[in-house]
Amino acid sequence: MSSRDLILARVRRALAGVPDVEITRGYRGPSQTPGEIRLFEERVRDYRAVVHLVDEAGVAERVALSLAGRGARRVVVPAGFPARWLAAADVEAVADDPPLSAADLDAVDGVLTTCAVAIAETGTIVLDTGPGQGRRALTLVPDHHLCVVRAAQVVAGVPDAVARLAPARPLTWISGPSATSDIELNRVEGVHGPRTLEVLIVV
Repeated sequence: MSSRDLILARVRRALAGVPDVEITRGYRGPSQTPGEIRLFEERVRDYRAVVHLVDEAGVAERVALSLAGRGARRVVVPAGFPARWLAAADVEAVADDPPLSAADLDAVDGVLTTCAVAIAETGTIVLDTGPGQGRRALTLVPDHHLCVVRAAQVVAGVPDAVARLAPARPLTWISGPSATSDIELNRVEGVHGPRTLEVLIVV
């Protein structure tokens, strides 16, 4: 008998004859609240990310302005990212096929992605390697991450996001630029991921 089996057997003996008790589980489920877009924008800004609200027709121009403002020349663009959103940008779109090495990713000026879902309450963007998102390394190594979020992808809270996501997929949860603090609370950005997170919310 393994240690696990021994422990479980003791637990079962100790609980023998104990009546079943109904446990109330008051977990919050998916909900809808007004002002999700505004709240998401506020929370993302609180994380020191750069946020732009644009309509569908203005995405390509905003992408071009954002990349030009950083002097970006080479940007990683995952498969499935809408080509029309990159049409106005004067950059070289670098494909991740074959997969780029960490050194290759470190040499580009940024990465441009979509997302799977965004959470208003926490200001979090979730990527699941779907179309336009790419593998996790693409959004961890480059110093600038420009993410396009559609209004329909913004949900109220974490339960809403979990309800939309497939748990078997690799999920990356992003709440602002990478940042850490030392024992004296000196904030340092860009240690574990992009120093700059820029979010385009398509309303």
